[in-house]
Amino acid sequence: MAHPRHGSMLSFGGGPNNTTPSEKPLFQNAPISTASQSSPGLRVPSNRKTIYDRHLNRSRNAELSRASFAFLFSEMVTYAQRRVTGIQDLERRLNEQGYPLGLRLLDLLFYRTIAGSSSSSSASALSTSSTTSSPPNRPLRILPLLHLIHGPLWRLLFNRPADALEHSVSPDTPNEYMITDNDPMVNTYISVPREMSMLNCAAFVAGIIEGVCDGCGFEAKVSAHNQPSEMWPGRTVFLLRFGESVMEREVVLEKAGVK
Repeated sequence: MAHPRHGSMLSFGGGPNNTTPSEKPLFQNAPISTASQSSPGLRVPSNRKTIYDRHLNRSRNAELSRASFAFLFSEMVTYAQRRVTGIQDLERRLNEQGYPLGLRLLDLLFYRTIAGSSSSSSASALSTSSTTSSPPNRPLRILPLLHLIHGPLWRLLFNRPADALEHSVSPDTPNEYMITDNDPMVNTYISVPREMSMLNCAAFVAGIIEGVCDGCGFEAKVSAHNQPSEMWPGRTVFLLRFGESVMEREVVLEKAGVK
């Protein structure tokens, strides 16, 4: 059965440009040259292989150009900015754009974990390990899930772990956890208008986190909040609120001794 959030995937390709003069772009414009295509449609290399034929681990350590990412993300924000009713509506759309990406990143993360453990084996034992190695277990408790997001997922996305992982100290909100990023890459080239100072486009990353949580079976709502400091003016805190069913399961697993 498809997840209800799957229907919120947006298409960035063929919509008309309905931007009104009142809408202010959030990105600084830069001249971009595009090569004209001589023929329409998908270009296929001479060897007849496309990106879909490439092994998933081939680009494991490759880095994406920040300029390319900034241009693509700016178009996503511009698309989400059309016909919004306010800041919360814009952040909701960015969250919905990141959610399906989180579901797919979870599978990619576990796949590369399997491939990495297999490649570290010796050549003589490779044939045996490839048949006996089992997929890594998905987290059953909240803390292993948060460590998965704080470490491996953040390194997969940004080549570094997140800066902090905290649990709410209030007895009224035991279901709230916080992941801190002092300098989110998605906000690097964003210029937010003064009247939209509460906007945080890292809501896109919050959607990715929410997709990972749901993919692991942890119902959660994730939001991004500005928490600037003197040293880190772009500091962002991702607030994770887990559902009641998750907290009830956490109590049962804790009593059973499951870690």
